[in-house]
Amino acid sequence: MDNILATTKWQVLASKALNGELLTREEGLSILDADDEEVLQIMDAAFKVRRHFYGKKVKLNMIINAKSGLCPEDCGYCSQSIVSTAPVRKYTMLDKETLLAGAREAMARKAGTYCIVAAGRGPTEKELNQVVDAVQEIRATLPLKICACLGILKDDQAKRLAEAGVHRYNHNLNTSKANYPSITTTHTYDQRVETVEKVKTYGMSPCSGVIVGMGETNQEIVEMAFALRELGADSIPINFLNAIPGTPLEHAGRTSSMKALKVLALFRLICPSKEIRVAGGREVNLRTLQPLSLYAANSLFVGDYLTTAGQEVSADHQIIEDLGFEIELNAL
Repeated sequence: MDNILATTKWQVLASKALNGELLTREEGLSILDADDEEVLQIMDAAFKVRRHFYGKKVKLNMIINAKSGLCPEDCGYCSQSIVSTAPVRKYTMLDKETLLAGAREAMARKAGTYCIVAAGRGPTEKELNQVVDAVQEIRATLPLKICACLGILKDDQAKRLAEAGVHRYNHNLNTSKANYPSITTTHTYDQRVETVEKVKTYGMSPCSGVIVGMGETNQEIVEMAFALRELGADSIPINFLNAIPGTPLEHAGRTSSMKALKVLALFRLICPSKEIRVAGGREVNLRTLQPLSLYAANSLFVGDYLTTAGQEVSADHQIIEDLGFEIELNAL
């Protein structure tokens, strides 16, 4: 009887999401606080919503670390920050030919979106010119959509990126507003929100997500989901902290696979029509349960991340095939 009642409870939440009703914060928290034995029932409810909006399609994205290290910000999770002692490569903005080669590799991996990411507080004019030049050539020669992630933007920079053909701009909120000062002190949560709003103003699709596992409470994870819904993020990458030696958060424990699945279901039910991407740290935190993540998420990164390795692209393609899902090409 308890299992029947639990199943009905999660299906009620799925029905609310499909009917355009916003879940309450208490209902969101109930997902994260649920017993692990209810995870399959929760994922079934999330899949009901995911299937309604996206069927069995999976969007693939590929990242290129266009500028590595050398960052003046003190983000506690990041191996490229000024406070990190992790042995990462340090280099200035890649040249156009290297960025173009990355775009061709994205195509080979069946990615529909190519993400140009640069470490730093925000782009210099020289760096912006380099990115704009590369984006214009990629857009002229390849059927790829472009996402840029270059940090905090000025108005004229956002305008130039949009005019160059950047479809999406990523600027993650990362954690809750309450938890933010414990993660970063060199910029504020509100500055991140301002950049996402600026992206919307200039016609790019706003991409903003979170990193789970940085000391936040379950209630704060729920607040993150509501904040991103209210912000109007079209695409929401859900990262799970991969604690890197040499960073302030190097001793943070991993998020359990079961909790990671509940987090993905939460975001699907709070933001039902949005692209939910299972992102960095999925290999470390979800482990062998990675395939189940796609019952809530409809998007993932293929290949390596910024300074950590991803799994083989062929393994991701195999997961999608084994699930009976299909890759969606050329889509945000």
